[in-house]
Amino acid sequence: MLRHYENEGLIAAERSSTGQRLFDPSVVEQVRSIRRLLAAGLPVAAVRELLDCIHDTDRLEPCAVPMLVEHLQVYDGRIAELTTTRAALQGLIDASTT
Repeated sequence: MLRHYENEGLIAAERSSTGQRLFDPSVVEQVRSIRRLLAAGLPVAAVRELLDCIHDTDRLEPCAVPMLVEHLQVYDGRIAELTTTRAALQGLIDASTT
């Protein structure tokens, strides 16, 4: 995962003389924040944009709110569509069993 995060520009590493990646200890907390954002359903591109809004692993700075609201609205729209689809399927099932 660290290599992936580094390739995506989410974290940075120095290289030793033998080519091994050397991470600053602060990267541990940064990775925790990245994992939390990804687990919330944000794409890597959005996480990359939010990196400047991460100063504490327990909360994001207010600069993150507009993007989070935008993604929440997208998910709300998807949930509404799925709820409609589910109701239509349930209606078909109910009509077939009565």
